[in-house]
Amino acid sequence: MSGGPAVRVSIESSCEKQVQEVALDGTVPPLSMSQNLSRLAQRIDFTQGSGSEDEVEGEPREREWTKHESDEEEGPVKFQPSLWPWDSVRNNLRGALTEMCVLYDVLSVLKEKKYMALDPVSQDPSASKSPQVLQLISKKRSLSTAAAVLLRGAEKLSKSVAENMENRRQRDFNSELLRLRSQWKLRKVGDKILGDLSYRSAGSLFPHHGTFEVIKNTDIDLDKKVPEDYCPLNVQIPSDLEGSAYIKVSIQKQAPDIGDLGTISLFRRQPKTKAGAQPWHVKLEAAQNVLLCKEIFAQLSREAVQIKSQIPHIVVKNQIISQPFPGLQLSISLCHSSGEKKSQRAAPEKPKSDDHLYVLEHNLHQMIREFHKQQLSSVLMPHPATAPFGHKRLRLAGPQAYTKAQISSVQQGQGLLEKIIKQAKHIFLRSRTARTIDSLASRIEDPQIQAHWSNINDVYESSVKVLITSQGYEQICKSIQLQLNIGVEQIRVVHRDGRVVTLSHQEQELQDFLLSQMSQHQVHAVQQLAKVMGWHVLSFSNHVGLGPIESVGNASAVTVASPNGDYAISVRNGPESGCKVLVQFPRNQSKELQKSEVVLDSKWSHLRGPYREVHWSKMEGRNFVYKMELLMAALTPAP
Repeated sequence: MSGGPAVRVSIESSCEKQVQEVALDGTVPPLSMSQNLSRLAQRIDFTQGSGSEDEVEGEPREREWTKHESDEEEGPVKFQPSLWPWDSVRNNLRGALTEMCVLYDVLSVLKEKKYMALDPVSQDPSASKSPQVLQLISKKRSLSTAAAVLLRGAEKLSKSVAENMENRRQRDFNSELLRLRSQWKLRKVGDKILGDLSYRSAGSLFPHHGTFEVIKNTDIDLDKKVPEDYCPLNVQIPSDLEGSAYIKVSIQKQAPDIGDLGTISLFRRQPKTKAGAQPWHVKLEAAQNVLLCKEIFAQLSREAVQIKSQIPHIVVKNQIISQPFPGLQLSISLCHSSGEKKSQRAAPEKPKSDDHLYVLEHNLHQMIREFHKQQLSSVLMPHPATAPFGHKRLRLAGPQAYTKAQISSVQQGQGLLEKIIKQAKHIFLRSRTARTIDSLASRIEDPQIQAHWSNINDVYESSVKVLITSQGYEQICKSIQLQLNIGVEQIRVVHRDGRVVTLSHQEQELQDFLLSQMSQHQVHAVQQLAKVMGWHVLSFSNHVGLGPIESVGNASAVTVASPNGDYAISVRNGPESGCKVLVQFPRNQSKELQKSEVVLDSKWSHLRGPYREVHWSKMEGRNFVYKMELLMAALTPAP
């Protein structure tokens, strides 16, 4: 273009590969004007057709321009034939115009200094390494540009990762909040999320609000590794519901003849948590358990003050003391410990398994669960005696309608404390009955006493079947079979023949009754054995009016005779005096009787003589019935 030496300009693109942006819907946005210009500039080959630096002496430089058909199709170079004389001039002018346009575009691009830059070229011809220096500078700039692009991309990636982590944490918070909502009652008040721990929906009347707040856990650093037990959700409960609580029910003795029934702990949470349980779920369950224990103890304290009893109940701080029976103390305590006190305090000793009353614990759990249901469903609107609603018998008109007293008796119900006291009375009476039977069975070997407890019992009533037998003669001696129905304050004894005896809660009454029944069993056993041996029963009485008076019960007696009537055995057995056996021999075998001078007929000699007492302790045999069998066999004549 000019007369001076030609200058070679090296232009390199900033990116070797084209980067295209693809939107989320899969489309490619159109290029802007600057992007389209840079794309066209990258397609220009400045090494061809821009003029040669070879100069021929005396001859001007000749240029031949070639035209390519397209960028995608590269075909052989085609030369246009000379159509008119000024054709070469026109081609040269067109080529100059093209070069000027390209130069203008290059200068405009270089002016923005965004994609290209110009460096001064050393004019010293002696510097032979100038092209290499320019190449190094250009590579350095290219590398710096590429590094800047990579740094900007890394910043965008880090921001994207941080945004993804924040979005993931937000998604985790939402998923945990959904799980929390599926298990607990939540509501949104302003910008806060509040939950409910109370049992108001189940019929609870406890005034505590029982509200907890759901907050987002922001204590973790996103740059560090997230721990495995990390939970994006946290709950904040009231301070008075923190820690653990349980209700302690103990039945203690105040007299030496009463056994200590032990202690139970209701609603006591185990420190071990289930695998996979969320920390907020464990925390809310513990807080709800504390609220339930407080509600139950408040209800028990209210009933203890309102109930009128012969021995008033005592309510002191977190303890309720009652006396169901004389010498027996029932204590109900509320034990609440916070997390700090629990960590400072030493671990309590584990209660023994023998002192744990599983039956009482199960029944108390059942009664407490029914308490809320009764509060919710037992509330009836006031109806007249012949109202069309309510119980069927309340709807009956005329003379069958309920009176005011009957309606009040139907609507009245027992409180929770009354049920617990009745349950404690029943458990105590049952334990005392079992202890009395076991002591008699271990102390008295003959006869044997057996107790068969029923597995299906009522909350306030249990039954036990008592059998009094002799070893080896269970099939013969089955006359004494007792059914003991243990209630709340008394014991009903049903005999085999249907007779009913009512005993109080005193242990001595039951012990005296069983001793008298064991004494009667020996006499009944002699009667049954006589029938098997072929002997005749002459007399039998459960209550003998002769002889010494027994301090416990009455003595019983039986008299049996041998098959031929020569011998007779009389047995008298008392609960305190013991057993006494007498044998009557024939007159002809009695040496003590002198011959009568008045009665001379021989037929009178077959009458039996006086009774002679048997040294029963010297008899051979393992028990009373076996000794009696040997005695009868010895007195039975041979066939």
